[in-house]
Amino acid sequence: MAPAASLSLSLHLRLAPPPPHRRGRPPRHAPFLPLSPHHHHLRVAHHHVPDPPWRRGVRARAGTIQAPGLARPGGAVETDRLPSGVRDRAMEAVDHFGGRVTIGDVASRAGLQLAQAERALQALAADTGGFLEVSEEGEVLYVFPKDYRTKLAGKSFRMKVEPLIDKTKEVGAYLVRVSFGTALIASIVLVYTTIIAIISSSSDEDNRGRRRRSYDSTIIIPTDLFWYLDADYYRRRRRVEKEDGMNFIESIFSFVFGDGDPNDGLEDKRWKMIGQYISSNGGVITAEELAPYLDVPPISEQSKDDESFILPVLLRFQGHPEVDEQGNILYRFPSLQRTASSKGSGVREYVGNKWSAMFSSVEKYLEEKPWKFSKANASERAMVAGLGGLNLFGVIILGNLLKQMTVPPGGLISFVAQLFPLLQVYAGSFFAIPLFRWFLLRKTNNGIERRNKAREQRAQELALPEPSLRRKLLSARDMAQRKVITPEEIVYTTEKDLLDQDYEVKEWEKRFKELESD
Repeated sequence: MAPAASLSLSLHLRLAPPPPHRRGRPPRHAPFLPLSPHHHHLRVAHHHVPDPPWRRGVRARAGTIQAPGLARPGGAVETDRLPSGVRDRAMEAVDHFGGRVTIGDVASRAGLQLAQAERALQALAADTGGFLEVSEEGEVLYVFPKDYRTKLAGKSFRMKVEPLIDKTKEVGAYLVRVSFGTALIASIVLVYTTIIAIISSSSDEDNRGRRRRSYDSTIIIPTDLFWYLDADYYRRRRRVEKEDGMNFIESIFSFVFGDGDPNDGLEDKRWKMIGQYISSNGGVITAEELAPYLDVPPISEQSKDDESFILPVLLRFQGHPEVDEQGNILYRFPSLQRTASSKGSGVREYVGNKWSAMFSSVEKYLEEKPWKFSKANASERAMVAGLGGLNLFGVIILGNLLKQMTVPPGGLISFVAQLFPLLQVYAGSFFAIPLFRWFLLRKTNNGIERRNKAREQRAQELALPEPSLRRKLLSARDMAQRKVITPEEIVYTTEKDLLDQDYEVKEWEKRFKELESD
């Protein structure tokens, strides 16, 4: 008897029973209900079962299928429980593959963990009327309607408010930057006005007129600091915004605090590149191929045989090592070998420069961007530093004057005396923070440069591989297996009423009996 004669097919679908008062025939199109990770795969068991139990299970549940609670109007939206980044990346992958995907398709395209991709697909299908398809080999596909985004947007309150929240965050960040810059101008004006007031108050009454005239001529100095009264300011502002994307007030914040992480989103990009690389190469790769995308040490005799850097990839995409006939260690990712799309399904026959030219959809190595001290140009930074120095000098002078006098209650001098500790902190931190950042950025950029150089070396090694590495790469290409699941291979779908698939059930029983009789 052929080994295939002992195969039996077990379908595990968890379907919610209807309320007691709802009876009758189930709906024509059975909506998708989120499934447990342990209840959605078709499994091929290697033990003989006389009567396939999945048929009885399917028929027993045929009269109990109903729309899941998640799909009811006013009910909870399952997608809202997902992190927005996971949801958006999963939807981008679904769109890329035309609405018919496997878990491996989404994981590789979006760079998600397999469990994350599975959870995202279940939530999207539950909220948008998606359904499952099961192939002859037990592979599960998720199929979405063309308007699934519209359906989801109509149900999800979170997706409606997220653009407003993002806009609010942008406005808030802008206000913080502008407020910090405006505080510098206000501090300069307040400090120098108070200095002049103290000097004026110490003069004799006979000289008050002369002092007033001196005050009038001196006050022009802080007035001149109001750059926005400069007739040439608006022309300079338009030029600065065009060249650097920020105005002068924002450049003050940029000088002190910087402009944020230039590598924001780098990890998402890294895993997308790795997932797409593995999938495009048939799910079998070498460690050397993924080294240009990971944090690896420079090439040396000590690090030559160290492949521990690939462990995070194995955990994320559920891969495992295999040894080929030549004793080379290769890594297979079964979940990324099965796809619902024929895109990029060609066999990679070459390695080295020819192969690199063919495989141009993914960057050759992951490059981190160095941190910049400030995106403001040199003239803006010089002007900001000058204003900061002027403010610091004024605070020092004002502090000495306040120590030498008795502050009268009320008035400008009393107000500034109470505010003086904050003025000191602001003036001191205006240079202390940038100085600390400068030393920190030097260390950070040195590390970025080392990592970029190491990854570039690994990429160059792949472009011009040694004979041993070439044989290893060719062995990985020979072991690659990229299975495209076509609609003709589908034997079950939750789109149809289970009773309407009774014909397919009988056909499967017939085929099992034929296998058993061989």
